[in-house]
Amino acid sequence: MAQELKLDFKSMPKIELHAHLTGSISRQCLHEIWEIKKAAGETDLEDPLVVMPPGRHDYDLTTFFPLFSSYIYNLVNDAPSLELSTRSVVRDFAADGVVYLELRTTPRAMPTAGLDKAGYVAAVLQAISREEQALAQTLHARLILSIDRRNTFDEALEVIALAKEFRDKGVVGVDLCGDPTKGDVALFTPAIKQAKAAGLKVTIHFAEAEASASEAELSTIMSWMPDRLGHVIHVPETVKRHITARKGIGLELCLSCNVHAKMIVGSFEAHHFGEWWRVDGPVVVPCTDDVGVFGSPLSNEWRLIQEHFKLRREEILGLARKGIEVIFADDAEKARLREIMW
Repeated sequence: MAQELKLDFKSMPKIELHAHLTGSISRQCLHEIWEIKKAAGETDLEDPLVVMPPGRHDYDLTTFFPLFSSYIYNLVNDAPSLELSTRSVVRDFAADGVVYLELRTTPRAMPTAGLDKAGYVAAVLQAISREEQALAQTLHARLILSIDRRNTFDEALEVIALAKEFRDKGVVGVDLCGDPTKGDVALFTPAIKQAKAAGLKVTIHFAEAEASASEAELSTIMSWMPDRLGHVIHVPETVKRHITARKGIGLELCLSCNVHAKMIVGSFEAHHFGEWWRVDGPVVVPCTDDVGVFGSPLSNEWRLIQEHFKLRREEILGLARKGIEVIFADDAEKARLREIMW
C-alpha cells in the first residue's frame, strides 16, 4: 500500500481549469511590480508583502474581494505589470507540473495606461503566448473571459463580444463570477445564450455561498446548460440530481480556497469533493482558484486529496486524466494531453 501511494504530485502532469489570473499572481511577483513602480514614483501603495503577509491565507468572502478592488487592481494597472504578472502566473503553473491551463479574467479597462478592455485581453493573450514559447510549449494555456455578477447587461454583452473577437487567439469560453452576494443572475440569461449560440464554452460559479444558492438562481443557471460548474458548495438535493443527470458536466472543485475562506463547515475531510468524485456522470477536476491568495499550488491540492480521501494511485491518475474530457480546448489539444497523461 505504501509503495502504491508514492506519487510525485509536482511532476505528475496536471490540468488546471479554475484559476483566476489576478488571484494567481504570487506575492513575490506583486512585490517585484511594487518595487518597480515605487522606484519610478508610480505608486503610493503599501508593499504587497505587508498587505498580504507571507503565510496568511485566511481571506474570506468579506476580505477577499476588497483585496482585489482596492489593492491588486491598483498595482497591476498597465501593460508592463499585466505582462509581467501574467507571464509569472503561467511560469508558476508550469513549474508545478501543469501541462494545460485555463486562466480566467474579467476584462477591465486601464484608462490611465491607454488600454481599453479589448487592449487588456490582447495584452493578456500576448503574455500567455510569449511565456508558452519561453517554456518550449510544455504548457498550453487558454483564456476564459469572466462576466462579473455586478456587471450591467450591456457590460455582459461586451464580454461576450470580446470572447467572440478573440476566440481564434486563445479565448475558449466565458465565466460568471464575482461577489456572490451581489447581482441577479437571471439578468445575464440572454448574454449566456448568445455565448452558447456562438459556440463558446460556459462555466459558472455555482452555489459558492448561501447567498447565491437559492433554488431559483441554481435552476436559472442549470437552464443555461453550462459546460462546467465551479465550487458547487451549497447545493440542494433536487439540484444535485439535475447535476448528476448531466452526463459529462465538469465540476471545478477548489479545496484549499473553500477551507481557508470558510466557505464550507469543517476542514478538508468535510469537503464535498468526497461526495462528488465517485458520482457517475459529472467529471470532477481539482483546481486552485486563487493560488496567490490561498497559497496552495495544484500539486498540493492533489496531495490533500490523497491525504484526506485516501484515493489509491490508480484512482488519482484516472481522475486527473478524466479532466481532459471537460477542457474547453479542441480535440487536438485533448489528443496531446492523452499522450502526456499516461
